[in-house]
Formats: sequence, structure tokens, C-alpha cells
Amino acid sequence: MTGRFQGKASWVSFRTMAPTIWIDGKYCDEANAKISVFDHGLLYGDGVFEGIRVYNRRIFRLHQHLDRLYASAKAAWIEIPLARDAMDRVLGEVVAKSGIADAYIRLIVTRGIGDLGLDPRKCSNPSVICIVDHIQLWPPDRYEKGLTAVSAATPVNHRESLSPRIKSLNYLSHILAKVEGIAAGVDEVVMLDSAGLVAEASGMNLFVVANGTLKTPPAYGGILRGVTRDAVLELAREATYGVEEVPLNRYDLYTANELFLTGTAAEVIGVTKLDARTIGAGVPGPVTKELARRFKALATRGD
Repeated sequence: MTGRFQGKASWVSFRTMAPTIWIDGKYCDEANAKISVFDHGLLYGDGVFEGIRVYNRRIFRLHQHLDRLYASAKAAWIEIPLARDAMDRVLGEVVAKSGIADAYIRLIVTRGIGDLGLDPRKCSNPSVICIVDHIQLWPPDRYEKGLTAVSAATPVNHRESLSPRIKSLNYLSHILAKVEGIAAGVDEVVMLDSAGLVAEASGMNLFVVANGTLKTPPAYGGILRGVTRDAVLELAREATYGVEEVPLNRYDLYTANELFLTGTAAEVIGVTKLDARTIGAGVPGPVTKELARRFKALATRGD
């Protein structure tokens, strides 16, 4: 087993076996998994992707992930070369071949090979890439103690420039925000939109708990509508918490009883310090913990 931690703000990956990689109908080992230097996914970040979890060898909410993938591709004017049912079969096959019971799938569709110009019509064949591996963003103690975070100066993309609902390969704004967090020595960042309202973390959705009510930025704003986010909203309503999708500013975060993040890789994780302000009691709160438990139960039973 190999692993690495590269400071508080790093992406941590633990492996017990080699990843399984499928590219355009062929399996490749890690050393030989290659795309052309003329692929517009590489040249311009021209493509879409999904991160998907596998629990107990079952793919979690595949239907919702494929809905978002095909919608992202349509919005980006990319025609995915596999029909939905064929994509479903491919993912099932690659997951089974991997032998990993609790896995992370990275499903990528690039524009394909073109020339050095921008014209997408020069890219006649989009490529489909599927990687099945392990993922772990933070060590387990972060889930017990909570994350530290800062507000990033780098905003999310303006929704009329690049819609956040397109899960594209271009994550540079989020990476630059992540760099700010690394420089500050914290675990994560909170990103704002162009109006100064709270949007999301570097790759996760955001919730606050205020007087027993969950609040999260609305999906029509400058955020990606996360599959885990939607699952947590469902679980919160089942648990009879009040739920509001409303604009939030940093004051709402600083004064909240609890603050937590959701995402496919992160699942549900609390934030206990933001911009040097202690959030709530300074530990992940009871609502965060309950929803994390409920989410784990939901994911492992495969609903």
C-alpha cells in the first residue's frame, strides 16, 4: 500500500492496487495510458467530466451523474460517442475489472484530436476516458476535527461566461483559489462569485446550519449542482430540518452554528475555522455529524 500527504491542502491518494484505465474501448496500464498532444482536452481544457463513487461495488447515483455528464456535453457542443446505455455498461465493466469494492471513477469526455487552432469542427472524434482508482482528500482526523479554510480572492467563473453547471475540464480558477489556501496553510478555500456572494469550495458545495436550518447557495447561481449536495438536501428534509437555498455572504458563514462541505470525493466534512474565525463550537457540529452518518448509510445501501 502506498500513500502520500503533501501538506494540509493537498489532494491525498491512497492505493492498494493499480488503477484500471479504459480509453476509447481499450484498457491501458498507467504507464501506457496516453492521449494525443493535439487533443483539445489537453490544449484548451475542452471537455467535460464526472467524479463518481463506488460503494460495496455499486455505483452511487449513476443515473444522476450521467444526466449531468450528457447535459454538460450538450451545453459544450460535444457529442458523446457512446449512448447512455452503452456508457452505463462500460462503467460497470471497468468497475468490475478493477476489483476495488469502494472506488472512485473519473469519467472524462474530451473534444478529441484537432489542430492547434480553436475550431471545434476540426475535432471529429471525441474521446472517452474512464479511470477507476482510490481517492482520499484528507486524513481521517480532519473529519473528526474539521477543516480550516480562508476566503479566496480568486472568484468562480461568471455564470454568463462559463456556466458553472457545465462540469468542464477547465478548473483553473479553482486551482488558483486552492493555491491561495496552500499559501495560507489551510485545508480548503471558500470561493465567492463576482458579486461577492458565497459560491462553493475549491471543488465542493457548501452548507451552513443556522438555528437548525440548513442553508446553501441556490443551484441557479454561480455553483455546480452537486450530486452529493442533492443527496444531502434530501436527507436533511427526511430528518425534518428546515432547508433553504438562498444567497449567502461571508457574515452568514462566520456567524453560523455549523459549516460543512459536500462532494463526491469529500462526502460530508465540517469546516471549523474560516478566515481565523472559529465556526460554532470549533468542532464539527451535531447536524454535520448526523447528515454525514445518514449519507454514509444512503451510499452504502446503494440508493
